[in-house]
Amino acid sequence: MSIKFGRKQMKKIFFAVLVLGVPALAIAADMTEDQKTLYFLGKAVSSKIKQFDFSAEESKYVIMGFSEALAGTTSKVDDTYGAKLNEYLGKKQEAIVAKQKDSAKPFLEKMSKETGAEKLPSGVVYIPVKEGTGLMPKASDMVKVHYHGTFPDGKVFDSSVDRGTPAEFPLSGVIPCWTEGVQKIKVGGKAKLVCPSDTAYGDQGAGGAIPGGATLVFDVELLEILKEPVASAPAKTEKAKPAKKAAAKETKPAAKPVN
Repeated sequence: MSIKFGRKQMKKIFFAVLVLGVPALAIAADMTEDQKTLYFLGKAVSSKIKQFDFSAEESKYVIMGFSEALAGTTSKVDDTYGAKLNEYLGKKQEAIVAKQKDSAKPFLEKMSKETGAEKLPSGVVYIPVKEGTGLMPKASDMVKVHYHGTFPDGKVFDSSVDRGTPAEFPLSGVIPCWTEGVQKIKVGGKAKLVCPSDTAYGDQGAGGAIPGGATLVFDVELLEILKEPVASAPAKTEKAKPAKKAAAKETKPAAKPVN
């Protein structure tokens, strides 16, 4: 069964996806494969601006501009608003970063008082979970680990454990929290790393998945120390991960984001 979307119906779908978070499938359950592909395009576009945490009122005008530009109607504003947009988004980003950092302070304080917790020089909170029996890696080593990354509220943003595939990477090429914290884990051991934003993805965040200023929590198990670089690195995905310092639009396990 083929379904054709009119302009009004498309605006309702965009409003549901971008503002209400209601799956478009609830509106059009019988979409064709092409329509599902186009729906995914809308989802991908929205993920790029979701990080700015627009209110329902703000989103109304974003959707209006998107819908009218897509339909080819005459623009209600001129191109001079491009510069104003940069300024507006900059202020939104600053507010988000400040909110993230302020809300994380009680959590960081609480975690630093957990049994066995150690606050490292950078501010990272290291909490041993299971003592390993092997060697501890150096910053110059490659390591194989399993990790489970969450926000302070417990929401998962990335997990090699959930994927069922360990990650392999050089400790010299990851976010500072990992470079410092993983060196304290013996092979076979497990630890929790609580990473303040300046030891993780900083004020810029990582794509739309990790907001700027976010404190992150990683449960890490050190499986092996690899002295030589591995031939096959973990495949890139759209989901932001602890990623490499090298610039890339998508990130790999445990390295710095580069948006």
